[in-house]
Amino acid sequence: MASIASIAQVCKSKNAGPFFFTIDVVFEKKEMFERVRSTNVLNAQLFADLYKVDLADVQFTIYPAALAFKATVPRRIPAGEIGDSDVYGAQQHAPLLAVDIPINDLN
Repeated sequence: MASIASIAQVCKSKNAGPFFFTIDVVFEKKEMFERVRSTNVLNAQLFADLYKVDLADVQFTIYPAALAFKATVPRRIPAGEIGDSDVYGAQQHAPLLAVDIPINDLN
């Protein structure tokens, strides 16, 4: 097993307007991207579970040309509202970093 944090070149989040945030997971090498894609671990259901939202509310896209996965998820609290702890959506990727991908060899 390998965590997203240990195999992705980039894993980041950002606002997608005041009511959504977007998470990008990008890989440096096509071989690693394809290995991760073949596991089907990164999918809309994973993001729905991690962020406790309805599956129908998750927009999930795989971008092979960019070696990337992208998910857009509704925010529980709109950006800037009372109780919002991350107005820019810049730390929302943190739960994803510990997700394990069932691959053995990291080379």
